[in-house]
Formats: sequence, structure tokens, C-alpha cells
Amino acid sequence: MSAKKKDLLSSAMKRTSEWISSQEVSSDVTVHVGEASFSLHKFPLLSKCGLIKKLMSESKNDSDASVIKIPDIPGGFEAFELTAKFCYGINFDMSTENIAMLRCAAEYLDMTEEHSVENLVVRAEAYLNEVALKSLSSAITVLHKSEDLLPIAERVKLVSRCIDAIAYMTFQESQFCSPTSNNSNNEIVVQQSKQPVVDWWAEDLTVLRIDSFQRVLIAMMARGFKQYGLGPVLMLYAQKSLRGLEIFAKGIKKIEPKQEHEKRVILETIVSLLPREKNAMSVSFLSMLLRAAIYLETTVACRLDLEKRMGLQLPQAVLDDLLIPSYSFTGEHSLFDTDAVQRILMNYLEFEVEGVRLSNNGVDLGSDMERVGKLMENYLAEIASDRNVSLQKFIGLAELIPEQSRVTEDGMYRAVDIYLKAHPNMNDVEKKKVCSLMDCQKLSREACAHAAQNDRLPVQTIVQVLYYEQQRLRGEVTNDSEALPPQPPPPAAAATVLPPKLSSYNDELSKLKRENQDLKLEILKMKMKLKEFEKENEKKSSSTAMSSNHSSPISTASMDKPPLPRKSFMNSVSRKLGKLNPFGITPGRTKPPKDRRHSIS
Repeated sequence: MSAKKKDLLSSAMKRTSEWISSQEVSSDVTVHVGEASFSLHKFPLLSKCGLIKKLMSESKNDSDASVIKIPDIPGGFEAFELTAKFCYGINFDMSTENIAMLRCAAEYLDMTEEHSVENLVVRAEAYLNEVALKSLSSAITVLHKSEDLLPIAERVKLVSRCIDAIAYMTFQESQFCSPTSNNSNNEIVVQQSKQPVVDWWAEDLTVLRIDSFQRVLIAMMARGFKQYGLGPVLMLYAQKSLRGLEIFAKGIKKIEPKQEHEKRVILETIVSLLPREKNAMSVSFLSMLLRAAIYLETTVACRLDLEKRMGLQLPQAVLDDLLIPSYSFTGEHSLFDTDAVQRILMNYLEFEVEGVRLSNNGVDLGSDMERVGKLMENYLAEIASDRNVSLQKFIGLAELIPEQSRVTEDGMYRAVDIYLKAHPNMNDVEKKKVCSLMDCQKLSREACAHAAQNDRLPVQTIVQVLYYEQQRLRGEVTNDSEALPPQPPPPAAAATVLPPKLSSYNDELSKLKRENQDLKLEILKMKMKLKEFEKENEKKSSSTAMSSNHSSPISTASMDKPPLPRKSFMNSVSRKLGKLNPFGITPGRTKPPKDRRHSIS
């Protein structure tokens, strides 16, 4: 027994002894309520309590008829103390804190009108109907106190009456706060009224147990309360009831199994009560619930429901909303739960496809798609540094990002570069698979300049980047020269001054020429590196041949013969690329001169 409960028990027994000492008649009955004992008189108890009268009549033949045990009275010794005061006619205050206990104890002791007029049952019912259930905060307090008095509180319909009163008054509050005017600004007022605003009574509801809270919300909707208005109430209840969960860090669970089960039930109930309207809940709140659901290992249906809701509102998400820890406490898995994010993205794509199919008003969803594409590229760049992210997982997630959502490939190139840097042991085939995720034609000039000097990229990817950048420069020069209108001859007085348009064109043309020269220089540097690599290989092969000749009796005449001409690596690559046509150039469109058919400059 706690110290607080012991103090209450001792004070109750002290007050009882004071009642008895104030009476001139000695006590003739002892009532045991749990661990407390009350020395009282039979007459005041028998005149009002039907249960005590019944117990006394049954124990007339017993030797110890002056002792009565009441172990299961609702409210314990505190409730019996108040009922005993009522039997003795001692005044005490009824309040919202003790009325539920008094009503249930009166029902348990059978203190009805059959035994006395204006008995405790009638007095308690009058206080409930006239005071306690007339205000919202009082009704919530009585319901909260009734949660510890089950099942007798259900039997006297105390719980159902409190729930009905709360539902009715909350609906009246919402009607009072909703706009009713029909002026010209009516539409704006309605839109503002739908914003999630936490009502003053929402904080009071958070003290309720989850089963009572659920019944209150269902009764509110049955009364006509709009479901989207429940969003702030659910958010406040979840933040208070799920407090203390370490859902933002990895490590060993620091929660007791019993507490984990209670919070799991709370979370699953909250998810089942979430509004179905779009944008009724924020993405950050849904992400918090999903983190808690994964941490508490809720049902699969609960987690899939949250992922579906997040997919519906994915354009509103930020990067932190998708960085969901995996909560795998072995340390072998990736840091973030990429499977959940992949399912969220798939749900979004399904919603978009269904929305486009059913939409007949030509709504442009391109802006949302671009936001989602940029968000997912940032997510890929964030998880790319994790060495536990497998190649299949990275490629599978990147391939889900629609191409139409990527205006440029700079974000994808950044993610690929980070992944290659974090996984240095990848072979050439794996590097090619990763680099195939980006379209080199859609890289910006800054990204092309970085990729041309990036040693982590395969040679084929660098060649593609340089080729497409050169084609772009040529196209821009051609388009500018064709779009430039013929300039009239300048007057004699201004023959030495160029027009502003022609001057800007010349500057741009010279700039493009300089960039073209830089690209050519980069290609020449690559060729020189390849030639040096070939020379080193030839030296290595010749040295191995010399060592083998010294060890075997072979005529030196063969060493005097000149070596056969070797095909350069660049020529073989160029011929293979020319046959395979890797850049999608249609044969017959452009025919380079024979002396430059292996050049890509």
C-alpha cells in the first residue's frame, strides 16, 4: 500500500473514531472495508442500507454477528466513509470529483427509497441531472472518475449518460462557432472554419481512457459533429498519450511489455478514428504515427493505412517526414526504413494515375509531381551515404520516380555520386547500373562540368556526358545563328560601333567557343591518360615476357622480331560504340568525314 493511501486510511479511521466518541452510545458493529475497519452503530446503517440489513439478517445465528465484511464496494473505504456520514446525517459536499463514487456506492449498498425517503441514490441522481451533467467539463470529470468504477457504473448507466451529455454539448459548441452568415464573404469564413483549431474542451478529453475516448468521439459523430473537426482532438490526444516513446533514434527498446501493449492499443484506436478527408491531418503528424506504429509493432493493417494516407498527401511532405528509422535493433539493416517510403511513393503514384483517369476538368498535376520528384531525389541522396543500403534497394526506389517529375537530372546525379562514394568496392557492372538511373542529356552545365572530372563515374558515363554537352553547345550555336535576323548596314557615323544585340551575340558565341575548347581539352586529357595506361600495360607485358624467356631455352631470334601492331584501346572502344550506336543517332542523318570518323569532339 502506498504512503498516500495509508495516510487516507488512517485519517478515515481517525474521523470514524471521532464520530463514535461524539455519540453517547458505544458502537455495536464493526464494518471491514478492504484494510480499513469502521466501528459504527447498527441502527443508522440498517435504516438506510439494504445490503447491510441483508448481511445482518444472514449472520444472526453466527457467533460473531457484530462484524460485517464489505470487500468489493466501488470506491473503497473512501466511498464507504461518505455513505456512513450520510447514514449518520453528517453534512458533506457533493462534487464532480466524488459524485460518481457516491452513486455507485449507493447502488452497491442498496440505499434506495425502499429503505428510506430521500435516500442516497435519489440525492446522487438529483446532483447528476441538475449539476454534473449540465456542463461539459463536469461531465468529462464524472466520466473519467467512472472509469475506475466499472462494471457498476455501466449498470447504473452513468457512463452512457456522461457520453451522451459530452457529445451533445460538443456538437452545440461546434455549431455555435461555425459561421451562419450569408454575406459576400461567406465562402472565406467557411474555409477558415475548416482549419484545424484545437477547441478549449479538447484538452479535457485527453484525461479519458482510450476506450472512453473512442466512445465519446463516435457519439459526437453520431450527433452530427464533422469528422474533419476531430483531427486536432486526435492529434492532441496522441501527443499526450504516446509521449515518452523514443521513435526518433535507434537502440534497444526502453519500455515495459505492459506499457508497450497499452500504447499499441491506443495507437491502433487513434488510427481507426482518423478522418478520411484529404488534408485533415498534417503529413508530419502521420509520419509521427507511422514511426510509433513501427516502433510498437502494431498490426500490418494499421501501418499500411498510415502509409496510404501519407501517399495521398506526399506533395506536402518534407524530407524529415520520410526519414523513418528502421528500428531494427540488430544493427545489420539500413538506418532508414526504405520499404515504407517505397510503399508510400507507390501509393502516391496509384492515386495520381487514378486521379488523372477520373479527372475530366483538365487539372494540371505537374507541379505536385515535380515536388514529389525533387523530394524523392533528396531522399535518395540522404540514404545513399548509408553503406547498408543495397544496390537493388537503391535502384528499385530510384526507378519508381517518374521521369516527367524530373526537370533536370542534377538531383539524381547527386544521389548517384554520393552512393558511389559511400560504396567504393562496387565493380564496373554495378557502377554502370547505378549511373543508368540518370539521363545525361538532362544534366545542367554545372553538373556536366562536375561529372566530366568525377573519377568515381565509369568512363562510358563520362564520355556520354561530354558528348551530349558538346551536342548541346553545337545546337545552341546553330539556333542562335539561325534566329539572328539580318542586320541593316550601319550608318557612316556609327560604322565602328556594334549594335547591342549583335554585341551580346558575339559575347555569347565567344563564350560557347571557349566552353567547347575546354571540353575538347578534357577529351584530349582523357586520351592521354588512356595512352599512358596502354604504355604501362605494354611495359608490364614485355617485362613478363623477358622474365619468361630467361627462364626457358628459346632462341633469341624471336626477340629480335618487331612486335605486331597493337590496336589501341580508344580505337576499339570507338569502333564498338559506332556499331552499337549508344547515343541513339539515326544512321544517315549526319555523315562525318572519313579522317574524323572516330572523333567525338
